[in-house]
Amino acid sequence: MATTGATTGIVNARVKMGTVWDRTVEVLNGRTGMIARIAVLGMLLPTVVRDGFVAFTSRANPVSMLVGAVLTIGALVAMIWAQLSIVAIATDPAVEAASARRQGSARVVPALGITVLLTIVAALLAVPPIVVLVQSGFDFAAAASGSSAQMTSPSVGAASFTALYGLAYLLVLLWIGARLVLLNPVILNERLGVGAIRRSIQLTKGMTWRIIGVLVLFCIVLLVATGAAQSVTGIVFRLVLGADSVATAAFLAGVAGSIVTTAFTALAAVFTAQLYVATREKHAVP
Repeated sequence: MATTGATTGIVNARVKMGTVWDRTVEVLNGRTGMIARIAVLGMLLPTVVRDGFVAFTSRANPVSMLVGAVLTIGALVAMIWAQLSIVAIATDPAVEAASARRQGSARVVPALGITVLLTIVAALLAVPPIVVLVQSGFDFAAAASGSSAQMTSPSVGAASFTALYGLAYLLVLLWIGARLVLLNPVILNERLGVGAIRRSIQLTKGMTWRIIGVLVLFCIVLLVATGAAQSVTGIVFRLVLGADSVATAAFLAGVAGSIVTTAFTALAAVFTAQLYVATREKHAVP
């Protein structure tokens, strides 16, 4: 059976994902320095600054709360910028770091807008079980404070609805996440706004379950690696700093976790860029 190498890499599910991973490794091997600098600048440092401020300031102070909110928004914008810049580097081997940073800056507003839009939609979809629980007499304030004596349990019907709705909600989010995994590459390379949602869905057609498999595996590895880094470094820092420096030890352990998360997020950006290139090639095949 005669097939070209390119067509085989596109049509065969297993080989295709393997090809995307191989291309990802090639990009990382050749452009690690550029990617690492952008990841540290746009992902790690803003996160560390935000977490440090939250860890060592009073949350009861309105000014501190306002500054914390500003830092959180700034960290989100910086994260999106870094992801777009890394996508630019990974998509086109001719793109240099300065050009990638400019491209990321030029598309950060549309990407931020779409992120906010999708977040609002996800939040609205999470409202129905909250309404049902409130109507059943469930006390969210008591639950948040941990006061079980004052907390009213929801009815059996409300609890069942919430559990089933929550399961369906997570499954839908996973499916949507798989179909929108190419949002950033589309926003950057095709200069689309809200239309990037439809374009990403179009490009991922027929690949949903394979992408879900990759997403689930990625999340498991990320959670295990981040948890291990935080646990081990947390124990070490508590032993070194002593019992009086629990907050500092927790912050430093969080920094270790952020380093791991940054590395995986940069890896994900490169992988999605190469997945975009592969799907674009597939759609270009007559």
